[in-house]
Amino acid sequence: MQNKLFNNQVAIVTGAGVGIGFEVARQLAAQGAKVVLNDIDTDLANSASQKISEQGGICVAFGGDISEIKTIQDIVTFTVETFKKLDILVANAGITTFGDFLEYQPESMNKLLQVNLFGTFFLTQAAAKQMVLQGHGGSILLTSSVTAHAAHLNLAAYGMTKAAIDQLSKNLIVDLAPHKININTIVPGATLTERTLEDAEYIKTWSRITPSGRPATVEDIANAALFLVSPLSRQIMGQNLVIDGGWVSVGVSPY
Repeated sequence: MQNKLFNNQVAIVTGAGVGIGFEVARQLAAQGAKVVLNDIDTDLANSASQKISEQGGICVAFGGDISEIKTIQDIVTFTVETFKKLDILVANAGITTFGDFLEYQPESMNKLLQVNLFGTFFLTQAAAKQMVLQGHGGSILLTSSVTAHAAHLNLAAYGMTKAAIDQLSKNLIVDLAPHKININTIVPGATLTERTLEDAEYIKTWSRITPSGRPATVEDIANAALFLVSPLSRQIMGQNLVIDGGWVSVGVSPY
């Protein structure tokens, strides 16, 4: 068997039906990992998993809302029953809610907190418990956003949740490092995905205001993610890695 970076590793990737999550799952599988791919849309999870399998990867789907505690418990159990262990968690599932701060509604906040914070926190806890039980360490990666680092119109609530995720990865090194589990956060900036490309001006706008001259691709984000969950980064803990072509450093508003 060809020596690949993640041979014999088992990974869960959430929010992976499309976009960044899908590309992370695809690259992990291409590098030898056995991947459990989650999306809230079961049909989308199944089709995404099939695409990766058709490319030669080992990937199985697990549909469900990762903001629900039963789904969190079930996906870890399913992973261990299917592949006998869990080495890597990429907690990528999250939602974005837009809204003027002065008009923002509690209903939007409740859902945002449930998915972005409750789901991320308790999925990380469940995965970490399994890794501690196994006794050979592991790697956990959370997904944040540059809106946690720079003000962005109509994203005050969303940016707040992502800043909390940044802090979670910093705080958990105290709990996880003694068990040889490293935890970090990727912080994507403007990225070309199915959703952002619905905006006809997206590429033009972000190419103009990003020092690198372009928005990121999902491959750019996935490349950083794979490094942070690989054996190459075991001494890197509690870091928030910004992948934005330099935008946060200059802070030019897209509006």
